[in-house]
Amino acid sequence: MVSADRLLAFAAMSLLLIVIPGPSVLFVIGRALAQGRRAALTTVAGNTVGAYLLVVAVACGVGAIVERSLLVFTALKLTGAAYLVFLGVKAWRERGSLPAAVAGVDAAQGGRRTFWEGFAVGVTNPKTIVFFAAVLPQFVDRGQGHAVSQMLLLGLVFNVIAIACDMTWGLAAASARDWFARSPGRLSLVGGAGGLTMIGLGVTVAVTGRKD
Repeated sequence: MVSADRLLAFAAMSLLLIVIPGPSVLFVIGRALAQGRRAALTTVAGNTVGAYLLVVAVACGVGAIVERSLLVFTALKLTGAAYLVFLGVKAWRERGSLPAAVAGVDAAQGGRRTFWEGFAVGVTNPKTIVFFAAVLPQFVDRGQGHAVSQMLLLGLVFNVIAIACDMTWGLAAASARDWFARSPGRLSLVGGAGGLTMIGLGVTVAVTGRKD
């Protein structure tokens, strides 16, 4: 299995990557501002499942294809970017209905939809794709064997750290939203801000990344 020093080194590198707000964090913040605490936590859950699917893909060898193919990487990046812009436009257009959402209308359906939206962002996050494809395999001790199990364990460490950080961001943003929720006008304003955040994030994801 993974030695303690490799595990700690990977955890430290993961923390450095995670604490810098990227697509996942900004999406959680946007969801928290637009829909509140429950939506933020549901988004974190979906995001985590999506990110761990990337770990499984890398462990099974798919990551090497993404790392070496600019076409595949660009397709994934643009898919994620387009989806973020779509969700941002939708949040902007529906900002006037937020008071009803706060009251709990259609909460179950909204929770399922929010989970899968978070999953889609997590599994198409360019920053995470690059990290898992290029960095994760470097921490595997081939001499110990069980390379797949080692990568799955390292990926689990990454996701535990990500959950803690993303939940902190989401809860902080949701707490700020609670103040806005006392006024329908202010709530509509913050919902629009959440939508614009996601649109800006989608555009940023589309224009950044690999150039090779």
